[in-house]
Parts: sequence; structure tokens; C-alpha cells
Amino acid sequence: MTFTEAKARLAVLKKEIDRQRYLYHVEDKPEMSDAALDSLKHELYGLERAFPQLITPDSPTQRVGGKALAKFEKVTHAAPMLSMEDVFAPEEFDEWHARVAKLLGRDRFDMFCMVKVDGLATSINYDDGMLAFAATRGDGKVGENITENVKTIDAVPLALHAPTERQVDAFCAAHRGAIDEKKVRRALSGRAGRIEVRGEVYMTQKAFDALNAEQKRKSEESYANPRNLAAGAVRQLDPKVTASRKLSFFAWDLAADIGQTTHSQEWELLRLLGFNANRESILAKSVAEVRAFWKKTQERRARLGYWIDGSVVRVDDNASYERLGAVGKTPRAMVAWKFPAEEVTTVVEAVEWHVGRTGALTPVAQLRPSWLGGTTVKHATLHNADEINRLGLKIGDTVILYKAGDIIPKVKEVLVKLRPGDAKAVSLPRVCPACGERVARREGEVALVCDNRACPAKQVEFMANFVSKRAFDIDGLGYKVVEQLMDGGLLARPSDLFRLKKEDLIDLERFGEKSAENLVAAIRDRGNVTLPRFIIAMGIMHVGDETALDLARHFGTLEKLRGASKEQLMAVNGIGEVVADSAVEWFADKKHRHMVDDLLEAGVKVQKTERPAAAPWQGLAFVFTGTMESMTRDEAKDKARALGADVSESVSKKTAYVVAGPEAGSKLDKAKKLGVKVLNEAAFLAMLKQQ
Repeated sequence: MTFTEAKARLAVLKKEIDRQRYLYHVEDKPEMSDAALDSLKHELYGLERAFPQLITPDSPTQRVGGKALAKFEKVTHAAPMLSMEDVFAPEEFDEWHARVAKLLGRDRFDMFCMVKVDGLATSINYDDGMLAFAATRGDGKVGENITENVKTIDAVPLALHAPTERQVDAFCAAHRGAIDEKKVRRALSGRAGRIEVRGEVYMTQKAFDALNAEQKRKSEESYANPRNLAAGAVRQLDPKVTASRKLSFFAWDLAADIGQTTHSQEWELLRLLGFNANRESILAKSVAEVRAFWKKTQERRARLGYWIDGSVVRVDDNASYERLGAVGKTPRAMVAWKFPAEEVTTVVEAVEWHVGRTGALTPVAQLRPSWLGGTTVKHATLHNADEINRLGLKIGDTVILYKAGDIIPKVKEVLVKLRPGDAKAVSLPRVCPACGERVARREGEVALVCDNRACPAKQVEFMANFVSKRAFDIDGLGYKVVEQLMDGGLLARPSDLFRLKKEDLIDLERFGEKSAENLVAAIRDRGNVTLPRFIIAMGIMHVGDETALDLARHFGTLEKLRGASKEQLMAVNGIGEVVADSAVEWFADKKHRHMVDDLLEAGVKVQKTERPAAAPWQGLAFVFTGTMESMTRDEAKDKARALGADVSESVSKKTAYVVAGPEAGSKLDKAKKLGVKVLNEAAFLAMLKQQ
């Protein structure tokens, strides 16, 4: 076959294979058997081997073409991938609807209803129609680059599908007057620049069952549920492993303006562009229709062929959606109406007390193993002694166990009528189960606390926090490995981590030469840490992620922070007396000072937190309340921070400005009471333009 003939044949094969992909994943109307389609792909592969210069990035043969990665790169999302508010009861959904209706100023509005697929939220970006990169949700702002893995998913087009002229005309005619037709036609022709599609990577029940059947054939352990398996598969460093998992993808958001005005229009556009937008979705005109959808979906749950855990309901009109803004990381215009929590009965066989890094003792029920929400549950937290008393719990009791939001196992109720005659009361510990020192309740606190600084359990918890994702984020160093290193005498204080050698680890259980080498490299790689992460790693009482960020931005360096007085700490916006006292006490402790010095001597470098070079709003504290029209509240906060401002959630005498939009509540009232200057959105935008 000549080059010209091969080029022509390749074009025909690629077009037909893509058409079959579209028919199978989008239209759900396959025309060809898997064997026949595989034969076409095999012919395409043979031609590309003979004429490698004809291989293109969108060729079906390139789905598993990437090499294994050493690690995942970070990707900053163009717009945050927000989480959703969860509601469980019909009354809670009604409350959400009433809040939105009040903010919109009308009782009725269209709502788009979707099934909530149980998978991994993913962002896929296309440049002029070609797949450019894909990323996990991560923390909502920064995710991990999983492009090569997403390419292995057949339901994801490597190049955006080109709808026929007839399909485009039909869409435009159906929505004439409600869309920007010029933009729509341009985008569907593949000339729209960057288009971002968000959706859910998941595993079908069929693929999950087949994989477990293979595990059984090999006499290997079965996987617990498709949700966890899909999430793990998409984060494999080797895309060939991801490909073997047979993952799929549902698109649920077109995060690009290509002329649409509603979410229901986006659903149609996603299908035209080649994505499987779930067909269970509907456009509802009333609360009654949403309730009917939720009930029907719950009834059909077991027959869908993939796991879902509820319904997602959002305001259909995009302009209204944006105007409603967000509360923290949660959009007001969208809600996840979860299915009733699954419940099982089980028996409490014992209650053990777990010592946390602050010394607080938490009772944990040891349960007769039960299958709940796709996982085997053996433990459930009882929170504290007061919760045990509230439940009236005894060892030997039969209890109702449930998962709130299908995640956290909790004891809902004790079935007293099933209590055996030999049931035993839960004894409150008088001494710490880890070190034997006496425990007591601190003034104003519920929990029992061990105040022994040398308590080994506190040390393990402290070290686990130190290496966690929110602190030093050392890959491969989980709780079990921390315990192993501490039990082996290799880890007594944090600085010991940065002095570990491969030879120290190689003889330990779970470690070989390569894994020991990888862990040492991962530790070295995290030796240069940001100041907020370092503060979190220190485990200072009452200092969480936001407070750590505020302290880092205010003081800039570790040296300035560790030398700060109570008065200087309280000068930081959002820092009160309790946090200031806790920080001063922590840094004054000789043991803590030595620990910090030892880390620095071991080679740890704490980065300086820089404010922008031009920081005209430095020292000004802003509070945002109410809704905004031109941007979300989070975007407004980011703009203020970029100019050096501090942003707080509470109004005080230190607040310079309160930016108040429609539906502002108690924060506005407090600002007026304290005489704090109040800006509307227009005034805030004017201030931004002056910079």
C-alpha cells in the first residue's frame, strides 16, 4: 500500500471508529460487535506501524500510548471545582428551595435534575477540539494532571465530536432567541479555543464484577466497591494499569461559554460534542417534579448498572446560578439530595479509647463486622463520654449503624429490647491507655485528656499529622509506616525523618530496596516547605488551615512568627485571645523550640510567605457578605488578597471594609453597629479598577 493509499484508509478507519464510539457511549445504539470494532482498530494499528508519520494525537491507538509517570504534576483549575451542599430529608430540600426562591425573588424556577454518580470528579480540557489535559478535582483549586490516564477511557473523546450540519441547525432552531447562535456554531465547528468539560470517572457494575471474577480466578482478594476502585485506577502512575480497569465517564458540566444560557442546553451540547451526558436527567418545573425524580431514581438505583448515591439539583438558568454565588466552597444554586443513609444492625463487642495528637481520648466502638454502603465496617466513633451517655450504650448492645452521606459510620440508636443479660457498662478510663498517666477533663471541654507530653500515642498522632497531605505531604508515609518507624526506633522526632537513609529502611517489613529508595527521595523532596504547611505540621492547638495561612501572610517568616508576642498575634485579623495564647504557649515551650531548631539543622527550609510586590491594600481587613453579580464571593476574596488585603469571616473593630450585596445578613448589621465602612459591589469594583 502506498503512502497516499494508507493516508486515505487511515482517515476512513479513524472516522468510523470514532462514529462507533459515539454511537456506543453517547447514543447507546451500537451498530457493531466488540470483535468487529477490535478488528478495525487492529487494522488501524497495523497501518500506523507501517506509516508512523501518519500517527496523530486523536488516533484511537493513542489511548494507551503514554509512558508511566514518576509522579503527578499539579494543575490549577481555571475556575474552582466547588463541592455541593448535601440534604437528606424532603424537608431539607424544601428549605434549600425556599432559600433560593427568596434570593431570586420568585417562587418558581426551572431546575435541572441529575443522578449523582459515585465516582471521581474530573476536569477535561480541549484546545480547538483536541484533548489538551485532564485533572482531578483535588482541593477544588488545584488538582493532579491525569491526562494519560483519562486518554485510556473510551467514553472520553480524544477530539471533540463534529456534529452534522443538520444536528447543529436543529439545536439552534430549538433554542432560537435563548442562545448566542454565532458562538454555538463556532464552537461546534471545533474553532472555540479552550473548552472545559467536567464530569465523573466511574466504573460500571459489569466491569467491576468482571474484574472481581478475574481476582477470584487468580485466588486473589476481591475489591470492595467500584467507587474506590475507579478513584484508585485513575490515579495510577502507569496508564496501562488504568486502561485495564475499563473505566467510563459521564459529563455533567460544560465549563465554557459557547453561547448557552441554561444547564439543560449544556446537556444537549455535551452530547453533540461527543460526551455521554447521563440520560436519566430531566428538567423539572416544580418541587413536586424534583421529588418524583428523586423517588424514581432511588427505585431504579439497583438497575442502572453503575453506583449512584443521590440526585443533584441545580438552578437551570446560568445567569441566576452565577448571581446566587457561593457560601464558602458550596454554590447556593446547587444541592445534592442524597438517598437515605443505609442502615444495618450490629453488636458492640468492646469500646476502646483512642488518643489523639492533642491528648484527647475518643471512644471507638469495636463492632461485629457488617456490610454497609459497599464496605465492611468494624469500628464506629462514639465521639466522647457524653455521647455514650446520650445513647445509653453498653458493651454487648445491638445498635443501628448508619453512614451519614454514605461516608462516616455512626451509631444511630441502641436497641435496648435486644440487650443481653450480661451487657456491661462502658467504663471511663482513669488513666491513658497508651502511657498510663492519669487523665482528666480540661475546664470548659467535654473530652477526657492525657496531658503527658511524652505519651507515645500522642507522638504517633503528631507524626501522622506532620507527614499528612495538609502539612509536609510526604508520599508513601502513611499512619502504618509512621508506627513502624517509631516502633523500630528510627523515628522519635520529626527531624529524624530527614536523616533517614535507604539502608535504615531496607530490612523493615513492607520495604525493599526500591521502596526504601522511593521513600527517602519523597522525604527529601518535601524538605522545602511553605510556612502555612509548616505551621499546620506543628499541631498548635486551635490553629487550623485558614489560621495558619493568616499567620503566614501576616508574619511572612518563621522567625518573626516564633518571636511574636500575644499582642502582635492578636493584631492579625481573625486571631483572638484563645489562638494567641495557644501560639505563644507553644513557641515558648523549650521542647517545641528545640524541635523546630532540630528540623532546620536537619536541612528543612521554610519558605518565606511573600505578599505581592505592590500591595496597596496591605493591612486592610475585608469581610464579604450577601450575593454578588459580577463574580462569586470567593473570586472577590481572591482579588482582595492579591492586593495584599486580609479576608475574614467575622466583623470586628479591625475590619476596614464590609462588602455587602443583596441578602446580606448579621455581618452587615454588626458592621453598622461598629461603624465599619460598608461598600456595595459597584464601590468595591471601583476600588479594584483604581489599582
